[in-house]
Amino acid sequence: MGLREIALDPAALGLGPTDALEVAPTVLLGRACLRLPDTFRSPVIPALELRDGAIEADLLVPAERSFHGLQWHARGDDAETFFVRPHQVGNPDAIQYTPVSHGISSWQLYHGPGFWAPISFPVGAWFTLRVAFAAERAEVFVGDLERPALAIGRLRHGAVNGGIGLLVGGPGLHVARLAWSAIPPPFVDAAPFPEPEIPGRVARWEVSDPFAESRVAAATELPAAIVAERRWSPLAAEPSGLADLGRVNGIVGDRNTVLARATIESSAAAVRPLAFGFSDRASVFLNGRRLFRGDDAYRSRDYRFLGSIGYWYTLDLALAPGRNDLVFAVSEDFGGWGVMARLLD
Repeated sequence: MGLREIALDPAALGLGPTDALEVAPTVLLGRACLRLPDTFRSPVIPALELRDGAIEADLLVPAERSFHGLQWHARGDDAETFFVRPHQVGNPDAIQYTPVSHGISSWQLYHGPGFWAPISFPVGAWFTLRVAFAAERAEVFVGDLERPALAIGRLRHGAVNGGIGLLVGGPGLHVARLAWSAIPPPFVDAAPFPEPEIPGRVARWEVSDPFAESRVAAATELPAAIVAERRWSPLAAEPSGLADLGRVNGIVGDRNTVLARATIESSAAAVRPLAFGFSDRASVFLNGRRLFRGDDAYRSRDYRFLGSIGYWYTLDLALAPGRNDLVFAVSEDFGGWGVMARLLD
């Protein structure tokens, strides 16, 4: 595959001066390596961008809770990422692919088949992690370099040029090798089937610029002043109905809330059930009146609660004849800023 090795020193790995001071060259289980600092700041290799290619890293991860892996197509605060969860080996979420948009890693939004896989990999021992990517597809190999652990049918940031690098998520990461190629190996598996379109989904949204959650948290009526102040951007939903709000905005200071609005046309007065989900918190307004307020933030219910988005809720919408305005005020802490909704028959 013609891999080119990257020197294992802080400058070559793209580490800044502060993190570089904490890098510890060492020998572990017979291999010279670097121990990277306990951080969620992931370095990008300087002056190296790939559209198609492959990355390989020899990693040793601890048994404690961490999220270590690789990133590619990194551009500013956007990237594609893959990481392992050593504390979840063998479980459905042992590994995960997720896009990062405006600095938000959207692992609560992109989960289940095509994003997770229940595999085993060594903990406290060396293994090779490889990501091969071309156009909008990728395959990930974890330990076994013959069979992909995960086939990614559609990279969420598309076929773009971007940087590559390590993904550092917590303590204990050791790296003994990092290499890359601009020519990806042939894909092992056939392309995954396209994702089916969920019937009745809200396919298009208008998303506002962010504002402070406190301005709308207690509102039982949608404040007209807040709506009037907003700037709006169109956002198409995924085939599943998921709208990744992080594609439009990042969190800036205390401005962690946006309005996502859609129009529902009704030929007559009618009651229609709406299935929906959100991340992390949301209020739902129909024609200006709040119908629902909920919290699905990480660990908001118990220590195992992930806050993964899904069609977990249903509301009966009393639709008026003609145009009806459906608005979600969605607030985000971390893990994915999203909303999804579908009208049921």
